[in-house]
Amino acid sequence: MKSTKLLLGLAMSCALVIGSEQALSAGSATANLTVTATVGPNCTITTAPVAFGAYDPVVTNATTNDDDVGTISIACTKGAAATIGLGLGANVTGTTRRMKDATTDYLNYELYLDSTRATVWGTAGVNLFSAGAAPSKVARPFTVYGRIPSGQDVPAGSYTDTVVATVNF
Repeated sequence: MKSTKLLLGLAMSCALVIGSEQALSAGSATANLTVTATVGPNCTITTAPVAFGAYDPVVTNATTNDDDVGTISIACTKGAAATIGLGLGANVTGTTRRMKDATTDYLNYELYLDSTRATVWGTAGVNLFSAGAAPSKVARPFTVYGRIPSGQDVPAGSYTDTVVATVNF
């Protein structure tokens, strides 16, 4: 009997709790929450050098150009159209790119868009490389074709130049 009263008391308590919860949540309403984001075009650019190595003006490169390649890689937002420009370098004279040694000696060179080395890579017009729209955000490498013309009469030394590569998007 005591256990029956206890069970009856528990059942009534549960009924009260359920009844009061239903009274508290007798109505409801909904609303839509808008979530937005904007993805803008963006690109990054990295380079791997055009490292010509040894230029031999007396034998090997007396009549043969010294050709080598480097790489420019860009990673852009999917669908972003990009172009890549190459400046004339820190030692330019007129439109001629030049590497400089530790003193005042210069070694002429050029950078090209194509493997035939017919179109100089620059910053505008036909000299600007069009990478097109990015198919994904994965980096895409593009070859830079370099050439040191043969027959230059320069002293021994280490020659360098710095060219600014720019991605426009």
